[in-house]
Amino acid sequence: MRIAILGAGGVGGLYGGILARAGHPVGMLARGEHLAALRARGGIEVLTPDGSFVAPVLATDDPAALAPADLAIVAVKTFSLDEVAGAGRLLAGAGATVLPLLNGVGAADRLAAAGVPRQSLLGGLTQVSAARVGPGVVERRSPFQRVTVGELGGGLSARAESVAAAFREAGAEASASADVVADLWRKLAFIASMAAACGLARAAIGPVRGAPLGDVLLRRLVGEVCAVARARGVALAPDEEERTLRFIASLGDGMKPSFLLDLEAGGPNELDDLSGAVSRLGREAGVETPAHDTATAALAAARASSRPA
Repeated sequence: MRIAILGAGGVGGLYGGILARAGHPVGMLARGEHLAALRARGGIEVLTPDGSFVAPVLATDDPAALAPADLAIVAVKTFSLDEVAGAGRLLAGAGATVLPLLNGVGAADRLAAAGVPRQSLLGGLTQVSAARVGPGVVERRSPFQRVTVGELGGGLSARAESVAAAFREAGAEASASADVVADLWRKLAFIASMAAACGLARAAIGPVRGAPLGDVLLRRLVGEVCAVARARGVALAPDEEERTLRFIASLGDGMKPSFLLDLEAGGPNELDDLSGAVSRLGREAGVETPAHDTATAALAAARASSRPA
């Protein structure tokens, strides 16, 4: 399978690396020092809890050089999606299936609005902690690397099964889903709630859970996401809230969501696609989301005040 990686940071670099190591021809869209390092090394260096390796990849800043591809994995942060949407459109036009592995629930819709044919899109999500730690070097910090893919219209397909199989053969825990939209909302219930609570507190999850009313805040945040999902026709289990809260309770005290790390770094963040999306989609569905509204307002104000004048 010929694979193009649009966004060769932590997630894209990791999955591009393991897929290349498994024998798939992989091309990565990169720029600057990262591009220079990939070219100089002839591949990407991947650090994992089990060891490290260098996988051969084609590195380029020209999307046309990645065509034709069978699969284009979009792995940028949501605030950078517009920068690679044109590349996704180009590769889809040359026959590629486009798989966004972004946070939130709106990536596929945004790519479709940018001209990627909807029939070329798969829904997808990943659960992994990975980061670019230097030019041409990415690190997987979690013991797991999970990928879920599926047709946006629902149901299982040979296409989704084939993509999931490629990830599995490369060493990831991967599956094809018959309802990937519901899977995306399940992930949103977790990441948006973690981002809001830890972002407002500027603290890891341990202090949030231990604070007075911390458990109440987390329950309200998770409940609002699930309520919006159900109002929009998403089939979540009746105990989805409890499942998500149990998972949050199982996390180590020092766990920080990537959103908080972005806040601490002072760069752009994914607020608009986390609490901002819950708030916006809730209004559209007629569901009140006061906890996520508060997080959106407070964190957007903090973001605006931190920008240079």
